[in-house]
Amino acid sequence: MIKQISRSIPKLYFSSSATQLKSPNHNYVPSHQKPSTDDIDKFQKFISNSQRLFIITGAGISTESGIPDYRSEGVGLYARTTNRPMMYQEFLTNAKRYKMYWARNYIGWPTFSSFQPNETHKIFAAWEVFWHVTQNVDSLLTKAGCELLSELHGCSARVVCVDCGYKSLTREELQEIILKQNPNWTVQSNTINPDADVHLNEEQLGDLKNRVKLDVTIFGDNVDRRLVDFLKEQLSKSDSVLVAGSSLEVMSSYRFILAAQQLKMLIAIFNIGRTRGDHAAQLKISTRCGSILPLLQINS
Repeated sequence: MIKQISRSIPKLYFSSSATQLKSPNHNYVPSHQKPSTDDIDKFQKFISNSQRLFIITGAGISTESGIPDYRSEGVGLYARTTNRPMMYQEFLTNAKRYKMYWARNYIGWPTFSSFQPNETHKIFAAWEVFWHVTQNVDSLLTKAGCELLSELHGCSARVVCVDCGYKSLTREELQEIILKQNPNWTVQSNTINPDADVHLNEEQLGDLKNRVKLDVTIFGDNVDRRLVDFLKEQLSKSDSVLVAGSSLEVMSSYRFILAAQQLKMLIAIFNIGRTRGDHAAQLKISTRCGSILPLLQINS
């Protein structure tokens, strides 16, 4: 049974009506339904029976902090614009696109790094689970105090040398380096993307003499095989899987659902809209993460 470490979650009472909810404070959260009494009861039973829970989280848990995701219907990046993330080979081989990548990231970083954990991050950090893997690169689970955590796609707060893999530089330190190399650069943008990226035109580019990248898996790159093997081992020692806020569209996360299915593990998913793993789940609830987690009773 999951134990809560730092605080208690009070019992809340709610209506079982399936009213469509859209919070004005959640600009990047799609329209969704309030969880029903039956949803809560089934999810409560799943959590109460989980002795060694393996959690997979995606961008949907951070939209409530104000960070957009890629795929949400109507409000995700793919629905709002025709812009797509830069591919890894393009990043490595196209000098102009490399410069564009860092120019955009430089402008977006102060906003992206200022986002704070929401209730979902804090609740997950308070749970004592077997292991937690997140697809997110925003560091919000770490900020919330989550410790038994692997960042599947890396972390945007760290920087790595493309040539030697050196990782001691932080994103804040690189921000200062870029500023020193471009002292007259005063570009601004009012947009933000899921990976701290913004949109600029070619005339707004600065210069970057360092051959570095964020310590994240850029589209078209591969997740560290050693990390995947470690997570598969952790999964094999678990007894149940909870997916929160992920469509599981990318294979890097979906592979764990396939592995859990082979192991005949219980799988629960809560995410607004369909996911690639719905067929494998014994429980699927289409709702906002922050609308269901606070309703659970967790034994101390």
